[in-house]
Amino acid sequence: MVKWKGLRDYLGIVLGTVITALALNMFLIPNKVAAGGISGLATVLHHTFGLPVGMTMLAFDIPMFLVSVKVLGTRFGLNTLLGAGILAASIDLTAPFVPVLTRDLLLNSLYGGVLAGVGMGIVFKFKGTTAGTDLAAAIINKLTGISIGQALLGVDFFVIALAGIVFGSAELSLYGLISLFVTTQIIDLVQEGPSAAKAFFIMSNSSDKVADAIMAELGRGVTFLNGRGAYTQTNRDVVFCVVSTREVSHLKELVYRIDREAFVIVADAHEVLGEGFNTLR
Repeated sequence: MVKWKGLRDYLGIVLGTVITALALNMFLIPNKVAAGGISGLATVLHHTFGLPVGMTMLAFDIPMFLVSVKVLGTRFGLNTLLGAGILAASIDLTAPFVPVLTRDLLLNSLYGGVLAGVGMGIVFKFKGTTAGTDLAAAIINKLTGISIGQALLGVDFFVIALAGIVFGSAELSLYGLISLFVTTQIIDLVQEGPSAAKAFFIMSNSSDKVADAIMAELGRGVTFLNGRGAYTQTNRDVVFCVVSTREVSHLKELVYRIDREAFVIVADAHEVLGEGFNTLR
């Protein structure tokens, strides 16, 4: 079982990197859309000096990986090298055979961002990484104390701005930002899944009645969370419940019927595991 899980992870990393390579070759690289990261920097160098994108990325990734091992320890491991190596090879090997579907910059930014997000999301889902700017951000965080998010944003912004300067087009930088935004959203979607459920936090003076009604009418489990009003200093049970999207209106009506003064928070629940929802694996 452990061996199969390890093999499955490696196959998932391979699949994700190949999809990412196709996104770069079909949409982004040929149209000079540098959506941040090492791939964006390699795209700039490719169009400026004719360097192969994959090998250029690997040339940046290997030194960063060695520095990260020294600065951060060996926690990145084999999966990092595997992801970076296969992505580099996939980009250069598939480039001559992959068609360029459109020259429309907006379509390339959107579809390239979606496909790259799917590929990278799969890589991350199977505990891999494609190295690149996430390593650079982690190193900057360790050496300077700047948060990883801020460091990642700074590195990506630098690459996108550089592309606009080198290619002489601010428009290309704007399209790069669109593609980067789409990619990050799709990565989250692949890892967390679509929002298929809603989480309710219900603060009511009739919390017992609300809970009983939810269990009786919707057949959903309910949890009481201990809460205390900061202004009134009054202890109160907060009703917590997760329902499917089709049950949202029913639950709102149910709460309103019992207590029109109830305070209700509805939040997206991207992945719900357990009884009544997806099986916990």
